[in-house]
Amino acid sequence: MGTKKAARLLAAGAALTALTLLSACSSGSQHHANETKGSKAPARPGNGRRQLDVLPGMPPVEDPKDLYSADRPGQLSPVVKDFPSRVYVPNTNSNTVSVIDPETYKVIDTFPVGRQPQHVVPSWDLKTLWVNNDRGNSLTPIDPSTGKAGEPVAVHDPYNLYFTPDGKYAVVMASMDRQLVFRDAHTMKVVKAVPVRCYGVNHADFSPDGRYFIVSCEFSGELLKVDTAQMKVIGQQRLPHRGAMPQDVKISPDGKLFYIADMVANGLWILDGDKFTQPRFLYTGKGAHGLYISRDSREMYVSNRGEGSISVFDFTQNRLTKKWHLPGGGSPDMGGVSVDGKVLWLSGRYNSEVYAIDTRTGRELARIKVGSGPHGLAVYPQPGRYSLGHTGIFR
Repeated sequence: MGTKKAARLLAAGAALTALTLLSACSSGSQHHANETKGSKAPARPGNGRRQLDVLPGMPPVEDPKDLYSADRPGQLSPVVKDFPSRVYVPNTNSNTVSVIDPETYKVIDTFPVGRQPQHVVPSWDLKTLWVNNDRGNSLTPIDPSTGKAGEPVAVHDPYNLYFTPDGKYAVVMASMDRQLVFRDAHTMKVVKAVPVRCYGVNHADFSPDGRYFIVSCEFSGELLKVDTAQMKVIGQQRLPHRGAMPQDVKISPDGKLFYIADMVANGLWILDGDKFTQPRFLYTGKGAHGLYISRDSREMYVSNRGEGSISVFDFTQNRLTKKWHLPGGGSPDMGGVSVDGKVLWLSGRYNSEVYAIDTRTGRELARIKVGSGPHGLAVYPQPGRYSLGHTGIFR
């Protein structure tokens, strides 16, 4: 074969190979563009998105830059899409749960539960709401399809309740027992009780990969870092404020920082969870207590229980941008955001009432009378693939 002819054949072969590769890439891109969001496989290295090495068994992180990407308005799981929209309010002093219809702002049901119900907590699989009867040493299940309570399950000192991101375990915040109790997420049988060297474990949130979580200790002003898989405390520090009383814990949308409300320091501690070094502080208002993320992941609502206000923190600007005051005051405590993101629901802990607040203007939409000592109310259903516990931390 002549040299020139061979060169021409080689060139033609290279061009054909390149054309084939280009065609394959184009068809692949078109195929992926037509996929629904829910059908996509976990992100792979090299696609421009950071891949997280998550806790084994945990659902993949849809967007590491926004941990709340599954919580968009109306983005309900098939598990909950037919559940009626309700607000479940545990009345700690009345030993009851009030049920509010958010469309009419009316209490449509009230039923008895165990002694001192503190929080209403969605299960990891979204199928059950658990009422934490702290002094009653029990959990009362609620069927969210009917709003009716079932037979209580014996669980000691359940002040608050969380679920590991893999869905295997419930984590009971046994405040008076000074324990974190890992239980089977379905049967509630004890798997491991972890003693803690602090007082008043109460709230928590998990790292982006689910491999650890940060816990607040209300009565000793401390924070814990807990290894999820090992079920072991791996870090502990005291907050640098005399008499500190840390409350709710929430991770930032980008997963880089944890925010911890402090009702004595009157603001937020901002913590690098990975490094677990001393946090910095941001003043919000008297009695900072509950933390709730907006449906667009842009803002966080901070309930200042001691002054009847809500501070709004903008993640994109890294600063407080607004403060809303309840007309005539109040004691805004724990709650959640409506499915469409337009209403913030908060219990009025010392006023036997619940507040509905417009998230666009801060205007009070309703003030609803309930039982005595309303605390950790749950707005349900809410968007998200699974629940990490408390009054609704969804991913």
